Amino acid sequence: MPSEWLIWALVVPATVVAMEAVASLVHRYVMHGFGWSWHRSHHEPGPSRLERNDLFAVVFSLLSVLLFIAADRWPVLRPVGVGLIVYGLLYAILHDGLVHRRVPFVKPPRSGYVKRLIQAHRLHHAVRERQGAVSYGFLYAPAIRTLLDQLRSGRDQR
Repeated sequence: MPSEWLIWALVVPATVVAMEAVASLVHRYVMHGFGWSWHRSHHEPGPSRLERNDLFAVVFSLLSVLLFIAADRWPVLRPVGVGLIVYGLLYAILHDGLVHRRVPFVKPPRSGYVKRLIQAHRLHHAVRERQGAVSYGFLYAPAIRTLLDQLRSGRDQR
């Protein structure tokens, strides 16, 4: 039986990676689908401290709380809950903080991963409608050239 620290060392990062896949799917099919009435606020111009879209963060936070409650019965859910918290913190820092500047940070880098992430999300916001957007991930960004080609082709990326 693996030691508890090994389980945590494997489950927490695996949860963070899995959450990026889940969040990308939720962003594409829920937020740009039946959840558009909440998410639209995120695609509308104008600086806002709070958006209706922030309700999605509340929903994900409640899921994390439920995992911690269920961990009393199934202890392996505790590192999954921690993985959700880590993902949420990364999302808040990278997406809300650096990409949308909703949290005051230093200037974003001019090169590398974070620059690509910011560019990809700006391309996502180039489409203000429910359909036709690109790059639904929050911590992963495809190559910018690929996203530009998708936008130019005009095909729905859903």
